[in-house]
Parts: sequence; C-alpha cells; structure tokens
Amino acid sequence: QVQLVESGGGLVQAGGSLRLACAASGRAFSTYGVAWFRQAPGKEHEFVATINWSGGGIYYYYADSVKGRFTISRDNAKNTVYLQMNSLKPEDTAVYYCAVTTTRGALVIGLNQYGYWGQGTQVTVSS
Repeated sequence: QVQLVESGGGLVQAGGSLRLACAASGRAFSTYGVAWFRQAPGKEHEFVATINWSGGGIYYYYADSVKGRFTISRDNAKNTVYLQMNSLKPEDTAVYYCAVTTTRGALVIGLNQYGYWGQGTQVTVSS
C-alpha cells in the first residue's frame, strides 16, 4: 500500500511559481513511477508530468502544455516527488494530483496505469 499526500498549492499571479510536493509512505516508493495529473473545473483529468524508470535510467516526460515551464523531480531519501511550476498561466488553474504506478517504462501516462492517488492540492493562477 502507498499513501500519498500533496502540498504546496495556492493562489499565485500569472508568471509566478509554485512548488508542489507529494510525500509518500512505503519503503518501495523509490522503485515506483510517479506522475502528476491535474483536473480543471468541468474538465477531465489531464496528464502533466512523469518520472519513471526506463532502460536502466530515469525517464522524464511532460505534457506539451507544460514543457519548458514545469520540472518533476524526486528525493528518494525523503520519499517525496516535487513539481516545480514556473511561468504559471491562468490555464494552469486546476486541482493537481500525484499518482504512483508499479509499471516501469517510458510513456506511462494513462490514468488507469496509476493505482495510487493523493487527495489533490488546488492551484489557482490569477491573470
């Protein structure tokens, strides 16, 4: 079992930055893939970024809408994954969720590939 708790959301002006954190329980956390998804009001969940193991190394993948602005990273000693969000735009407003998958590989970005989810943290970007 893995339990996830997100933090770091809030209200920020367009162009600002936030860093989200996802703290996990479980000693095997470092072996899992982790992703961030988001859900804006009235919309479906959207993939944002993932960090996973592939080909013996670490694999990073970002949605086109956040590429160059967001950075996903992990600190295995702290069982925590981060999402650094820079140059935020009003369209980034959403509830952000972290999720864990036991599936290794590149492009593990489907919602149904993630079995553990946090409760979400609200990010609001004002114009």
